[in-house]
Amino acid sequence: MPELPEVETTRRGLSPHLVGARVERVLLRRPDLRWPIPPEVGARLPGQRIDEVRRRAKYLLLDTSAGSALLHLGMSGSLRVLAAEVPPGAHDHVDIALAGPGGAGRVLRFTDPRRFGCLLWQPPGTTHPLLAGLGPEPLDDAFDGDYLFARSRGRRAPVKAFLMDQRVVVGVGNIYVAEALFAAGVSPLRAAGRVSRERYGQVAGAIRAVLARAIERCGTTLRDFISPDGAPGYFEQELSVYGRGGQPCPRCGRPLRHAMVAQRATVWCGTCQR
Repeated sequence: MPELPEVETTRRGLSPHLVGARVERVLLRRPDLRWPIPPEVGARLPGQRIDEVRRRAKYLLLDTSAGSALLHLGMSGSLRVLAAEVPPGAHDHVDIALAGPGGAGRVLRFTDPRRFGCLLWQPPGTTHPLLAGLGPEPLDDAFDGDYLFARSRGRRAPVKAFLMDQRVVVGVGNIYVAEALFAAGVSPLRAAGRVSRERYGQVAGAIRAVLARAIERCGTTLRDFISPDGAPGYFEQELSVYGRGGQPCPRCGRPLRHAMVAQRATVWCGTCQR
């Protein structure tokens, strides 16, 4: 599933093409993705100017004065800006035709082979229920070691599960939690409530550094992710532990351990991470 760096890469790739463009029409080739596509998307979006392309957690919002289209890429989705005459493929479910500066003759095409993504609607001045109750962005100032320490008190769940809870911090999925915990030297099995304030400071710093580097490298392509220009993400080449169970630890050389933690495949070094 695309995580924060992949969604941020998508946002940065789309913004130059979408901001300032006007939506000419919306073509829905099916009425639903993960959930039914609300009628407001087809009724209210056409004719509107896209004022901003925002990211909140793993969601993208196309902001207009009439409201915001809310998109999630799901497990295998992608968004690309293409010439309108490019014929759609079997899994190209939505076209948003563009007009005006930078958009004339182009469409924003939503491709989603597994249909776990979504296209929803957020009216002006409201917060969609999917966005309500989310934790802070990991790259914002509100996210630091003190915050994690305070939220973790009394938590018996593994620290990995704690960090993947979107109510605690958003967008830090399986890949980047594994890499950040390795960088901070913290075992993913350790109970969240038994990590010290000092070590949470190291974890928060590692999360920030890993995400920033992944965004710089345009995310990670393991299966389906491609950026809006069709290029893969290159952070896969820099992964230290994720997907490397049984291989030598890049620090100590001992075999990396792997197991299921909170129902997710987890890899760590039993020596370097405590």
